[in-house]
Amino acid sequence: MKIGFAVPVSGPWATPANMKRVALRAEELGYHGLWTFQRLLHPDGSTMGPTYRSVQDPTVTLAFLAGITEHIRLGVAVLNLPFYSPALLAKQLATLQIVSGGRVDAGLGLGWVPEEFAASGVPMERRGKRAEEFIELIRKLWTDDVVTYKGEIYSMPPVNQDPRPQTPPALLLGGTAPVALRRVGRLAEGWISSSRADLSKIDQQIAIVKEAAAEAGRDPEALRFIVRGVTRLRAEAGGPLTGPYAKIIEDVQALADKGVTEVFHDFNFDPEIVDSGADPRESLRRAEEALEELAPSA
Repeated sequence: MKIGFAVPVSGPWATPANMKRVALRAEELGYHGLWTFQRLLHPDGSTMGPTYRSVQDPTVTLAFLAGITEHIRLGVAVLNLPFYSPALLAKQLATLQIVSGGRVDAGLGLGWVPEEFAASGVPMERRGKRAEEFIELIRKLWTDDVVTYKGEIYSMPPVNQDPRPQTPPALLLGGTAPVALRRVGRLAEGWISSSRADLSKIDQQIAIVKEAAAEAGRDPEALRFIVRGVTRLRAEAGGPLTGPYAKIIEDVQALADKGVTEVFHDFNFDPEIVDSGADPRESLRRAEEALEELAPSA
């Protein structure tokens, strides 16, 4: 089991200074990766909660972290594909992979907020087909000398896109529906669970991914299964990854027993930390304490 930590990207604690503090301490303590997430817009009057109200751009944040860290991996869970062109995202992720020395884990998703699709001028329909063509095309841009593509959604005349990364970023997919899980098994290097995942049933979802990988002639055991740990510190036990530190560590081990290969603790989903009235200094203090208590050596 590999353990990661999400940097501050949501709410008042998401300052450059706090990002730097968390990133450097996580690297010192041996964490496997640093993680961000994307929220393009917040619909006016939405009841989505404070986590999505004010969110820093994930790729810009990771570029900042790439410049101040040396070896810890840099992940985003997830970038929503419909809001990009394949060429633009291929260029951004290739550059991030180059400047970071090959440390990028690119989680990709389909999006779910109608207002974000409207603002991006993209229909919500056929998101699955869009994702499959997008992934095929972005990989071609990273590996082929000349790329020509004609799909149902995307097309590209003969072009090249340089510089290309020596090793392409790892492509990970989100999604919870069976069709999305089977897509992971066919196309991706791994799967990332959502913040709303039922962790008690995660072994069933992992089984669907592995079955689809085997049917596609891929090695199921080579895939990564990553849980976004909506981690909350409470005196009472609560649900998975909620409670005192000892209980959270036990929960991580239970996820390993279900086939999860990586967990990253994410305090950006705790209302007490991301609410507009939260004290950024207290939020950072709690995160730094958790970094110590939940470190891989613990």
